[in-house]
Amino acid sequence: MITQSLDGIWTMHPLDKPEEVTTGTIPGSVYSFLLDAKKMADPFFRDNESEALHLMQEDYVFDCSFHLEEAISQCKRKFLVCYGLDTLCDIYINGKQAGKADNMHRTWKFEISRYVLPEENTISIVCHSPVKYIQQQDRKKHFGGSLEAMRGFPYLRKAHCMFGWDWGPRLPDAGIWRSICLIGENSSSIKDMTIKQRHRAGQVFVSVAVEQTGNSSIQISLADPEGKTFSLKNKEWFCIQNPQLWWPNGLGSHPLYTVTAELKEDGNAVASASKRIGLRTLYLKRKKDRWGESFCFCVNGVDFFAMGADYIPEDSIFSRMTDERTRCLLTQCIQANFNSIRVWGGGIYPSDGFYDACDELGLVVWQDFMFACANYPFDTEFENNITHEIEDNVKRIRHHASLGLWCGNNEMEMFEAQGGFESNDETRATYIKMYEYLIPHILQELDPVTSYWPASPSSGGSFDKPNDPDRGDVHYWEVWHGNVPFTEFRKYWFRFVSEFGFQSFPDERTVESFTLPEDRNIFSRIMEMHQRNGSANSKILAYMSKEFLYPHSLPIFIYASQILQAEAIRYGVEHWRRNRGRCMGAIYWQLNDIWPVISWASIDYYGRWKALHYFARRFFAPVLLSCEEKGEREVLSSPVDEHEGNIPATVHLSVANETRHDIETSIRWYLRDAQSTISKEGTENVSVPAMSAKWFSKIDFTGIDIYQYHFHYELLQEGKTISASTLFTEPKYYQFQDPHLKIERHGNDIFISAEAYAKYVMVYSTDSDFLLDDNFFDMECGTRQLKIIKGNPSTIQARSAYDIH
Repeated sequence: MITQSLDGIWTMHPLDKPEEVTTGTIPGSVYSFLLDAKKMADPFFRDNESEALHLMQEDYVFDCSFHLEEAISQCKRKFLVCYGLDTLCDIYINGKQAGKADNMHRTWKFEISRYVLPEENTISIVCHSPVKYIQQQDRKKHFGGSLEAMRGFPYLRKAHCMFGWDWGPRLPDAGIWRSICLIGENSSSIKDMTIKQRHRAGQVFVSVAVEQTGNSSIQISLADPEGKTFSLKNKEWFCIQNPQLWWPNGLGSHPLYTVTAELKEDGNAVASASKRIGLRTLYLKRKKDRWGESFCFCVNGVDFFAMGADYIPEDSIFSRMTDERTRCLLTQCIQANFNSIRVWGGGIYPSDGFYDACDELGLVVWQDFMFACANYPFDTEFENNITHEIEDNVKRIRHHASLGLWCGNNEMEMFEAQGGFESNDETRATYIKMYEYLIPHILQELDPVTSYWPASPSSGGSFDKPNDPDRGDVHYWEVWHGNVPFTEFRKYWFRFVSEFGFQSFPDERTVESFTLPEDRNIFSRIMEMHQRNGSANSKILAYMSKEFLYPHSLPIFIYASQILQAEAIRYGVEHWRRNRGRCMGAIYWQLNDIWPVISWASIDYYGRWKALHYFARRFFAPVLLSCEEKGEREVLSSPVDEHEGNIPATVHLSVANETRHDIETSIRWYLRDAQSTISKEGTENVSVPAMSAKWFSKIDFTGIDIYQYHFHYELLQEGKTISASTLFTEPKYYQFQDPHLKIERHGNDIFISAEAYAKYVMVYSTDSDFLLDDNFFDMECGTRQLKIIKGNPSTIQARSAYDIH
């Protein structure tokens, strides 16, 4: 098999305007070509999105001339392979139609032997308007779906979020968004390679089954992580002695073995394929217990608490998503102690580079199929289309060590059960066909080992209480959409939370990237163009009014909104980790942004960490010391006379140990005032078994002045002190003193000093992006050392909760 890339320089023009030629690079799209040629305005700036959307009323043609390489010219069979055509495409070779495509999630392979010439050739790919198509189809018969997306979007197998979502713009781009190439074959080729594992004590048996088009001899090798190579026979089991097992982040290392298959004729290799695998067992464990039914991931016989966030596409212009950019994002997940990530079903199946990075970093992937918040026009043509889509991606992804779960869809079972998205008997019947018959049958054939879950959320299928708190996974949105306080999280002990979230504004410089100075009011038209969740800016302000004094400037407002978001998610995660065993997963919504926007993300479009990502670094730490405090919030949500006029001030400490070894350490706590003066203190030795959580001290301070005193607690872990603090009242009522924060920098070391208790200390720069080993933290009077782990800011400043006024 011989490959010739067609990536590189192409031209593009509107179908009916051949004179309007733009040169660009493939992988690319209408938007990327026009942007790179400076022929369109940045669709992310102000309200330029509207103009960009109008462009997609047109059909576009992408053209390229290529010289057929001699080696391919001599091959008997010649193919055009397209790894990403978006979406309604006609393919022409030398003016003759060689194929059609209608699904951006598939790999398209067309035999073009009879179309290509020995030397110079032309290829034209016509991308038809997705906007016109969905409008035409929707007029014929309407299928309901997400109200934030354009009507008719379920008709196209195209990333749903390209048509708009409650965090994303309406930018339904078109083009050749992944690589395109020619392949020449003279003899046999590898059609498929299936790898199976069987685990025994101290041994792993591996079987590799190679399926080919011809009758070539098959040679298979297995290389261990150190490069030692073993020979295997096709479809026979091979025993690996003393195997190096693959573990998720925080539980062990992530060694990878490489399987290579070669087809040989007359001693020469005519085709080859390689896949990297991890030796592990990994499945979704469900077992009846005293609370209902468990829902947790089990790796190598160890049940672990899944910690992570939901991943969406990284850019509205998909060709700009590179493996390097994706790896950088996933590395930042590891920096925040993630061990899991959920690929949300309204975007794309990520690139091979995404899964390679997850394998190497130890991130367990919850993989949705690309169906989300929509009812579909299910007929024979649609069934065949999605069957090929699922087969393509299951074969591509199934061998990865990081793959933990296939999930049928996002939120459709829940909405079908509730009557949402204009559901009816027809759509419910379609639902059962797709997610409880078609997909499971394909998986049974192609990947019977990886666990399948019909929907998120679900209790197991068949519309049986999809959001049941005592079984399955849950999407919990009463905090945020339901406007209830953060403390509401503590009323639920879900088995696994796969979506919950809270919005905040992105970094000040990110806001500046899409606004002019006159736009920088949270209720301006431009600001609300970059807020897709209805009146969510008002919601942020309403929640903020409960916690903070009114911010005096936009930068302080942005800071306060990020603290609000981080505290909301912390309330949930720490509660569920304290109740480990009953709850076994917290995946917050969401990790990243698709454009510069006010959203639920913890890392904004430009890669800038919000407070939430620094908080995640702490509340996802393998060893977590946390505190369930009770104070004025509880009084405000229940009759005052229950407390006979006394406001409670109690704390209950817990340690969650998500490591595979027992820990012996001590907890120290202090009751301090705003000047950090200690009023009371205590120490407790603690022992926490591996993979468990335990409650410890419960202390009652009722009767103290809750506006003057706070609770500070810490734990010594591997020579480092883990510390935090909590208030018994809302921050706006606590009588903070000016900490007079001062900063000194020596190389990559930053020393910050405070003259009083400082809460939510933010170290920042107005001119540079940089990351610290900690930020948005609490500190007592004194000095704390931080380290710059990325970037080189020229100026550094700091603020704290004292500055929110």
